[in-house]
Amino acid sequence: MQIPLEIAFKNMDRSDAVEARVREKAEKKFERFAGRITSCRVVVEAPHHHSNHGNCYDVRIDIHVPGEELVVTREGHDPAHTDVYVAIRDAFDAAVRQLDGHGRRKNGH
Repeated sequence: MQIPLEIAFKNMDRSDAVEARVREKAEKKFERFAGRITSCRVVVEAPHHHSNHGNCYDVRIDIHVPGEELVVTREGHDPAHTDVYVAIRDAFDAAVRQLDGHGRRKNGH
């Protein structure tokens, strides 16, 4: 099942490779939740350059499920997030944890 997915870039140029990675992660990570996700928006942001911290990426994922919006942010405080692909991976891992938690709460666990 296809999840309605919107991808935006902030403070950086659109990248086909980054967009493809986001789509790949969404398909793989959200496959078992697809029946519950009504929409998903991912924003990949390159914050201002810091001379001694490198360029760390922020990734925000807004997931809409019936009756609730789950928001995942992975801000560029982790030195590993100078790699946009690591920041994307970490954000999707956190999103899966939130979706799992949401499912447990809905089932009364």
